[in-house]
Amino acid sequence: MDEKERNGCGTLKKNKKIVMLERKSVGDDVDVSALEQLGELVVYDYSDAENTPERIRDADVVIVNKVPMNEQTLGEAGKLRFIAATATGTNIFDMDYCRRRGIQVANVTDYSTYSVAQHTFAMLFYVLEKLPYYDDYVKSGGYCGSPLFTHLDQRFWQIRGKVWGIIGLGNIGREVARIAGAFGCKVIYYSTSGKNSNGEYKRVELDELLRQSDIISIHAPLNAATENLMDREKFQKMKKSAILLNLGRGPIINEADLADALEAGELAGAGLDVLCREPMDPDCPLRRLAGDGRLLITPHIAWASVEARQLVVDETAKNIQAWQEGIARNLV
Repeated sequence: MDEKERNGCGTLKKNKKIVMLERKSVGDDVDVSALEQLGELVVYDYSDAENTPERIRDADVVIVNKVPMNEQTLGEAGKLRFIAATATGTNIFDMDYCRRRGIQVANVTDYSTYSVAQHTFAMLFYVLEKLPYYDDYVKSGGYCGSPLFTHLDQRFWQIRGKVWGIIGLGNIGREVARIAGAFGCKVIYYSTSGKNSNGEYKRVELDELLRQSDIISIHAPLNAATENLMDREKFQKMKKSAILLNLGRGPIINEADLADALEAGELAGAGLDVLCREPMDPDCPLRRLAGDGRLLITPHIAWASVEARQLVVDETAKNIQAWQEGIARNLV
């Protein structure tokens, strides 16, 4: 075989330059040797929109997670024919521009389903069972002086028999629904696209989901239908005893409105793994609730179990190899 392009889709791996822009985004503990077998791998720990054009100028393949992929960043990359995202979401891509340039894009789906579902319940129980309070009560010595074997100052409830509302019933949403059902919850869901139908769970409109649900978890993508979906008006339709969890995308929730709603007691608590700006904006309105056990914020780690991070790298390597062999795999 020669080293020219095959089937108009990909190229043989020899002498092809692959640039990985954000090595740190998958963690130093993850093995990337599968990528090294596919060509000349050039690795950068961190990249941004400003330094990316120079870094990928002579790249054949780019591996990316968060750096915007548009004319500004790709315009000087004349050899570029393939971009592999170490993620499912494709909102960083200007797909019209990529198509005009003949640049193919592939993502990885379903690598973090179990990790995100697990974190969903970790966040729920942290907020629901007042774990920060009880942990501090014991570690501060309060329990040592207790006249009673137990401590009942902070109430919590079982989730068995409660209504769990899911916004976005994709792979992750379905796994959360399955686990919630095992806990004895009644599961309902809202389809943000209006196209998703699942006979196992009851589909409802958003207002009904807000009114009925004791727990609401968001697992939807960010798009025109979901941006700012949850604002003060929506929070006021929820039960005051409800807990809101966002494991989709930050801008689905209006953060200023959420801060106001929590302070006003319009919902019982919230757990967020995603924010409107990541890393967190120093001026994020949610920061004024620091120390409030009703709000848990984690730094976009729900997806990041060791197994999920290794899987996304391995699947990215398979996407690149498939492209090299002229096979369309996970193309967006």
